[in-house]
Amino acid sequence: MIRKFLLEKISWIGFFLILQLLALLLAYVDTNLSLSSMYYYTFLSSLLFLIFLFIRYQKETRFYREMNDRAVNLDVTTIPDAESPFEKIIETSVIDQMEQLKKESSHNHSLLEQEKDDMLAWIHEVKTPLTSMHLIFDRISDQKTRSQLTYEWLRIHLLLDQQLHKKRMPFIENDLYMEEIQLEPLIFSELKTLQSWCIQKGIGFDIDLEVASVLSDSKWLAFMLRQLLTNGVKYSEASEIMVRSFEENGQTRLAVTDTGRGIDARDLPRIFDKGFTSTMAHHDHGATGMGLYLTHKAADSLNINIEVDSKLGEGTTFTLIFPKRNDFVEIRDL
Repeated sequence: MIRKFLLEKISWIGFFLILQLLALLLAYVDTNLSLSSMYYYTFLSSLLFLIFLFIRYQKETRFYREMNDRAVNLDVTTIPDAESPFEKIIETSVIDQMEQLKKESSHNHSLLEQEKDDMLAWIHEVKTPLTSMHLIFDRISDQKTRSQLTYEWLRIHLLLDQQLHKKRMPFIENDLYMEEIQLEPLIFSELKTLQSWCIQKGIGFDIDLEVASVLSDSKWLAFMLRQLLTNGVKYSEASEIMVRSFEENGQTRLAVTDTGRGIDARDLPRIFDKGFTSTMAHHDHGATGMGLYLTHKAADSLNINIEVDSKLGEGTTFTLIFPKRNDFVEIRDL
């Protein structure tokens, strides 16, 4: 701050030095003036000028030091009191801008809330005819046609479900309810939804649950599991997907293993990035790049870690690592 102050007052300092040099020059040229007296005058005036600079530094930089140290927020009460007229101009300008930003932020937040509510309402309305369509499919006698229609229905259902959770994601903390969840009915409920797709692709499941239950939010855990199972089914053909739970290092782990195409090693660091769809199959227009991104976001809110182990052409294992019981206290109050 001292350096900035001196740079700000460089014109003052330069003008003072010119006056001092001018006084010495006059004493040197004019023999009627005592050069020693002028030296004494120059010394005293320089000393007084330094004291003046120190006092002005303390007074003039207080406002700017406090402005520099304040937290970056829109709280006008943290703005220091202005003393000089120029400081008051800055204070008034900053407060006016903050109030304007608050109004715009509040307005934008209201628009986002309205958009979210409208989207959620639309999704729920669309689900009604989708449910009716699914019931109508049971009346179709042609097994091949029914299977194809059911598959397309499932794609729409999963995309709508993904969009629904995407809109809820920014407010997930308000939507969490922690409880003891039985894994078996949760897993089988998700498998039932994917049943027709799995039959069409010849995919079976091997369930091995050494740990029967976990502490988590059932709705968001089901969503995460749904994304992992959907990916496993999507990228596998005529094979088995293994779902197993076990305990390791005092933490419950839920692993989903498929024997599909696997993930390229160069893609692994990016699979949870929003919109990333893979460099290996970039032509796959069916991928949205949102499933794993939303899964990772939900896992963060639930204090769940995700490990990925994959070999290209051999398959992939996603492992959900649940927090220890004592760690869970930190988020259970949510």
